Amino acid sequence: MARPPLPPFTDESARAKVQSAEDAWNSRDPERVALAYTADSVWRNRDRFVTGRAEIVEFLRQKWQRELDYALRKEMWAYTGNRIAVRFQYESHDTSGQWWRSYGNELWEFDEEGLMRRREASINDLAIDESARRIHGPRSEAEQGMAFPLA
Repeated sequence: MARPPLPPFTDESARAKVQSAEDAWNSRDPERVALAYTADSVWRNRDRFVTGRAEIVEFLRQKWQRELDYALRKEMWAYTGNRIAVRFQYESHDTSGQWWRSYGNELWEFDEEGLMRRREASINDLAIDESARRIHGPRSEAEQGMAFPLA
């Protein structure tokens, strides 16, 4: 099943792919998110290695049980052919109520059908006060494509 936009990417199609991924992850629906990946997709997420949709679904279930009220922003950094580099930030809180802002970079590689076959994510976490939050749920349509502050 094809997942447009398909590679090779243009600036417009790479940005659309990134926004589509942000929208899916903000749904916090592991099954929906997993459909964007090949059946044998390989991930490195921090220090975890995940292979295949079933492991992706389980990984995301566990993630969103720990990272409550998760809200994400992604920004296309670069693209070429069938690859996209992304920077992102998300905020969530843990079960004790501590809020976190997580900063990261992802490298994505897609197959010819537009499914992601490889994802490598490096992520750093910063404890924040709830009053310092700046990401409150999914982006509005008017905010799509806007850059976000680094710090």
